[in-house]
Amino acid sequence: MGHSSPCAALIYQHTAMERDRAVAGALGKLAEEALKPDEPEPDEQDPDGSGT
Repeated sequence: MGHSSPCAALIYQHTAMERDRAVAGALGKLAEEALKPDEPEPDEQDPDGSGT
């Protein structure tokens, strides 16, 4: 990539890997939220208030 030394390349590679992990974690959380089943509202769970 045109870095002046292998050490410089490793610094950038390490930073890129950390960023990749952060992005993957954030996308994973978004996916989990999107895939959660919708929970019914309290009035939809027991419309007549009978507790059954």
